[in-house]
Amino acid sequence: MSGAISDAISDAPSGAPSGAVSGAMSDVTSDLISSVDGSPYVSASDARIAASILLLRDGDEGLEVLMMRRAERVGDMRSGAAVFPGGVVDAADRHAQHWCIGPDDAAFSARLGLAEGGMDYAVAALRECFEEVGLLLACDDAGNDFDVVCHESALHEWRAALHSGARSIGELCAAFGLRLDLRGLAYYSHWLTPPGVPKRFDTRFFCALAPAGQTAVADEAEAEELMWLRPATALAPDSGLTLLPVTRRTLRDLGRFGSAAEAYAEAQSRQKITLTMPRVSSTRKGRHILLPDDWAYAEVGRLDPLGRGDVSSELVPGRAVALSERVWRVTAPNAGAMTGPGTNTYLVADAAVNRWTVIDPGPADEAHVRAIVAAAPGTIERILVTHTHKDHSPGAALLALVTGAPVWGRRALHAMWQDESFAPQGELADGDVIPLGASTTLRVLHTPGHASNHLCYLLEEERLLFTGDHVMQGSTVVINPPDGDMSAYLDALQRLQSVPLDWLAPGHGFLVAQPHEVVRGLIAHRLRREARVVQSLAQHAPCRIDGLLPSVYADVPAALHAIAQRSLFAHLLKLQHDGLARLDGEIWHSASG
Repeated sequence: MSGAISDAISDAPSGAPSGAVSGAMSDVTSDLISSVDGSPYVSASDARIAASILLLRDGDEGLEVLMMRRAERVGDMRSGAAVFPGGVVDAADRHAQHWCIGPDDAAFSARLGLAEGGMDYAVAALRECFEEVGLLLACDDAGNDFDVVCHESALHEWRAALHSGARSIGELCAAFGLRLDLRGLAYYSHWLTPPGVPKRFDTRFFCALAPAGQTAVADEAEAEELMWLRPATALAPDSGLTLLPVTRRTLRDLGRFGSAAEAYAEAQSRQKITLTMPRVSSTRKGRHILLPDDWAYAEVGRLDPLGRGDVSSELVPGRAVALSERVWRVTAPNAGAMTGPGTNTYLVADAAVNRWTVIDPGPADEAHVRAIVAAAPGTIERILVTHTHKDHSPGAALLALVTGAPVWGRRALHAMWQDESFAPQGELADGDVIPLGASTTLRVLHTPGHASNHLCYLLEEERLLFTGDHVMQGSTVVINPPDGDMSAYLDALQRLQSVPLDWLAPGHGFLVAQPHEVVRGLIAHRLRREARVVQSLAQHAPCRIDGLLPSVYADVPAALHAIAQRSLFAHLLKLQHDGLARLDGEIWHSASG
């Protein structure tokens, strides 16, 4: 049992000028760099560098941000979208550095993680802000506010000249004796348009407090309409706004703050800003845009680094998916509260040998077993099971009957919640090695905790671990005594830290990148929960377990408390073993009380 409790691509800057897995991976000819999840994407060398600015102010109901509705243009994928002011960095922006006040290029470059040229982005953000919405963040030579209103008529004529490239922002500064004021810019985020899109933009977002006394006016070229909006208003389904993925995500982020000052201060305090690149995937309804926190994001990046957009971001029951030359996946039709999108069955083979090993045949579902057999290009010669919960192992007997392949795994120590029909022909132990061919090897890792007989299988050549329910995607697993053991679970997680890993193939969900970071997060989560159990014991004990449940799992919906109580029991047994809790009949005590 698992325990799993618009067609727009990206917000390209508003002022910008208008298969088989093995084959996909081998077709990559551009330089590759690593994204936030460690999987590859095409280098940004084909992208235009750009800058955008979030202008913040306080309205009657709190924080507002300036947005502009882009002009309607044929062939422009951002036509009519509501975006933030911004555009591509011009060559002339570098020449305007002389007319700036605030951090120098070295400081901006260090902040943006560049060797040089970081100040160009800041200048571009202020220039585009003036061109598109008429707000000028500027001061005099002494750093005092520049009276924009006094020069409003003369400045207005410059906006069209800047937009057309007839004049530069440096020339404007020289003409009026002003300085671009970069002191109030806070670096906010970094977004890259995904590969496979005709126009890519590598955009740095800044935020600033709106200049007092100035009125935003649309240029009626790039910007048809200007709107000061609360983030919640812009995000509302009835807003009528077309929002690109980065715009929607940025509005959600800004919506956390009650005031402009609060949002600006948080932006100034950000220590590390990682690049965010959406990815294009396919679904049964059409094209779908993924962000890094979407479950399918890393897998789509692994299978489609060039951005063809033909890799599915859905787990469709019965559909065979090639994850590499050695690995295929078929998902069982048993989605549910405890199984997530369904149980994954994996097929593994050496590319040169047409004999396949099946890992976790899932429930005893005839349609699923037929799908497994159909997915195997050759003979199925063995069946491996990670553990004997009823969504993972019952299909083994049916698959063995159909194929004649032997079943290998371990028997559980306790019968509760187990597939009692499981009868393996071979018992596997920690460290066993299963050669599948000259260049394909599975190594067995005994990982008790979720189940006493739980095994993971390491595909050594790909540093890919088939995790069963030991590590889930998007949730923690239930540890259910007596077969489940919290101490054993944490110990087994700690062991994975020393195993060379690049990917996890979970029993439910998509491939998971950055496995050691994920495992560290799971350990930290369990230890934080344990600390809450200790705190709750100190506050509420002596009491029954259900007296501890509301405080320990206050962050979990009450509808899931019955399931959570199983893991709470496991935590208490661990604390009892560690000498921090004591059980008297059905009453739990704090060992310190």
